[in-house]
Amino acid sequence: MSVPDLSTAFAPVSGYLNASTMGLPPIAVVQAMTEGLAQWQSGTASPVTYDVAVASSRSAYASLVNVPVANVAVGPAASVFAGVVAASLPNDARVLAIADDFTSMLFPFMVQAQRDRGITVDLVPRGELPGAIADRTDIVVFSLAQSKDGALVDVDGVLEAATRCGARTFCDLTQAAGWYPVQAARFDLTVCAAYKWLCQPRGTAYFTATDAEIPNLTPINAGWYAGESVWDSVYGPEMTIATDARRFEVSPSWLSWVGAAAAGSLFVQSPIEMLGVHGVGLANDFRARLGLPAGITIASRAQAVRIAFHLWNTTADVDLVEGALR
Repeated sequence: MSVPDLSTAFAPVSGYLNASTMGLPPIAVVQAMTEGLAQWQSGTASPVTYDVAVASSRSAYASLVNVPVANVAVGPAASVFAGVVAASLPNDARVLAIADDFTSMLFPFMVQAQRDRGITVDLVPRGELPGAIADRTDIVVFSLAQSKDGALVDVDGVLEAATRCGARTFCDLTQAAGWYPVQAARFDLTVCAAYKWLCQPRGTAYFTATDAEIPNLTPINAGWYAGESVWDSVYGPEMTIATDARRFEVSPSWLSWVGAAAAGSLFVQSPIEMLGVHGVGLANDFRARLGLPAGITIASRAQAVRIAFHLWNTTADVDLVEGALR
């Protein structure tokens, strides 16, 4: 599906340049959630049916970030999965992170550093991240695209240094997945809140872990939905946790995942590279008009205004924001 075709999946909204805060729902998402509300109201909704939406969402995301579905877990927020990673660190672990990164990636590790476990969190500027990775680094924690200005991390530099020093990598894809081609398997661990560029309802997030990493993490939030057989795991005391990434899942917010399934099925129809070309092209057009260097990031101007171009945007939006800023 082409970008023009895909853009028709959204209700027309002039001047909405805020995908980096909250993506707009495709028409199919609104329809699916409206139908879901009606089913709930009429008493015909079924938790088993909701499981189908969760599975569909998980599968679509796995395709988008190019990992096996068994390596994907679903959950409500990025910080929930960051908390799993942080709580699973060994005592005396050394964490390296970006000083002004989004706090959903920072706070879970900083909390662990405050406990009597000997964990240290070293903070460096984004541009210094690859060079700061050392033999003493246990895990590198960072966002691929920075929340405040869209700046991209030097992924190749980070991965090369991490491999050389034997450090694990945990990457937040929230501000990248949906417009930037992501190969999640390049990282040991990733997380993504899906309500921004992936246009899913708030309360949907994804976590990926390689086969080697899954046994290293403790499923601290385990409940019935983390069971190997979900509907056989609703009462104790027997506990059989899923062996794949589902072991890190929590009970889903059902209606959010009804919407997530509709959005996921839409996004897998078009190459992410094409979506990125569209959004970045509009951003570069806008920057050129204001006499700014046309780069490859969706950036703020003087770190005061964050402007994000996505599927529903056209050159008419560039005209609109150019006039407003001038």
